[in-house]
Amino acid sequence: MTMQTRVFVVHMSPKIAARLFMLAHDAGMLAEGYAWIVTDSVGNVFSTLDQNTISSMQGVLGVRPYVVQSDKLLNFDARFHSRYRQQNPGAPDPAKPIIFQYWAYDTAWAIAMALKKAGPLTLGFQIPSLKNSNSSNDLSMLGVSLDGARLIDAIRGTKFQGISGEFVLVDGQRQASVFEIFNVIGNSYQSAGFWTPKFGLRKNPIISSGPHAKVGLNTVIWPGGSGQPRGWEWPVAGKKLKIAVPVKPYNRFVNAGKNTATGNFDVTGYCIDIFDAVMQEMPYAVPYDYVPVTDPNMVTSMTMSYSEMCRQVSLKKYDAMVGDTTIIINRSLYVDFTLPYTESGVQMVVPMKENWSKNLWVFLKPIDPNLWVAILAVFLFTGFVIWLVERKDSRYFGGSTGKQLVNTAYFNFQALISVPKDPKVKKWLSKFALINWILLAWLLEKLYSASLTSMMTVRQLQPTVADLNQLINNGDYIGYQSGSFVRDLLKSLKVDEHKMRDYSPDQYADALKKGSWNGGVAAMFDEIPYLKVFMSTYCRNHTVVGRVYKTGGFGFVSFNASI
Repeated sequence: MTMQTRVFVVHMSPKIAARLFMLAHDAGMLAEGYAWIVTDSVGNVFSTLDQNTISSMQGVLGVRPYVVQSDKLLNFDARFHSRYRQQNPGAPDPAKPIIFQYWAYDTAWAIAMALKKAGPLTLGFQIPSLKNSNSSNDLSMLGVSLDGARLIDAIRGTKFQGISGEFVLVDGQRQASVFEIFNVIGNSYQSAGFWTPKFGLRKNPIISSGPHAKVGLNTVIWPGGSGQPRGWEWPVAGKKLKIAVPVKPYNRFVNAGKNTATGNFDVTGYCIDIFDAVMQEMPYAVPYDYVPVTDPNMVTSMTMSYSEMCRQVSLKKYDAMVGDTTIIINRSLYVDFTLPYTESGVQMVVPMKENWSKNLWVFLKPIDPNLWVAILAVFLFTGFVIWLVERKDSRYFGGSTGKQLVNTAYFNFQALISVPKDPKVKKWLSKFALINWILLAWLLEKLYSASLTSMMTVRQLQPTVADLNQLINNGDYIGYQSGSFVRDLLKSLKVDEHKMRDYSPDQYADALKKGSWNGGVAAMFDEIPYLKVFMSTYCRNHTVVGRVYKTGGFGFVSFNASI
């Protein structure tokens, strides 16, 4: 009754089975929801059980070889009772013969028929030698029939229709062709159906697969008079599993908040939903209660470290642990983990900063400095070519050296704005150079406008820190989640313990905003599932960077039976 199982198969001697059913009935285990099935060890002798035992077996199903009610069988029963009364005058009538007695009768006939078939046994017996005999028992002195092999072959080949059905031996064993399923009701039983190796369950003993063979069983009265039980129930006095759950500030993975109205803990979260869904898919009932675990040494009623909670499970204080527990080697030494159900790994999240300032010289940013130099070089080269070609034939490019330089530069600028009514260039070579310069300037203007527009409308951000080594070299403070194994991971990565600060997930944004030298941190290390939750809210000003430090992911914890 302390188990979930409600189906019991009884395979034992009739006397022990009778005691079992009396005790089970008194314990209330032959009530609604239970199913009991007895094998032929009890079913074959059911008619010999007393009424008290039968009364305690109401609703039990039994299996036994089926004996067809033939004329030969009815005639045998009548002759048996008549012979018994003649030999035992005044004695009460005997019980109806059971299947074993029918088989014994048919076996005697089989031996008689085999003897008749084998003929006279004339070879005699082989007496063992006194030297080779074992004097510890008398069986060693028995003779061995030299006709035995011939007689055994005759018995194995004997086939006939006996009172218990067809007699045939397969591999030396009597074979029952039909089994009867009976249902104990009242002071007796009723047939519930039949089973054959070829056709399976049938409602009648017809050995056929034709239209008259009804598949299945007749109506069965189960214990308690109920319908068919489902095979399992919640245990009446069974022990419920104690599932440890960490208590921490609200998060989406596990939340064991205290209900101010009831004073109890309400356990919710993604990990809890996963565990409940898994338990509902179990093929049997597993009752359990969530037990929020807090650290008695902490005033804030926060949970103890996860490693310590795993040790509590290993000490059998709790049967299992459900929560955002990471699978790591140190913990697996004393507890067992299920397969992971989340992405694994540890990374860091850092703030983002503008990669340029919006100042007076922002208009120079769209083009790389090297490109500015190249543009200036093309500008000067174009002016030089035009001056070189036109200086002899054009008074515009004449005069002093200073005036010629100014006019050449001004002409290039003027060519970008408009074409003068009085063309100042006469040669085709200078016109070709000027056209190339105008096309280049037009193309650069389009690219420049697009880049500047993008820079002025879209935020250009980059992480403040690239990796852990940069944090260590800068002497920055690094954050991690309170109670997490990440602290030990950072220590193994050569991070100074004095440069580490612990926070709850809801404090990450504020700590990163303050920065390393204003009471906060420069980066926050945590497991990837937590960082994804954080980034779903604070992705505008933060980013996840750095290498992934692999872990086993989240898993459920259970007691390690091998310890």
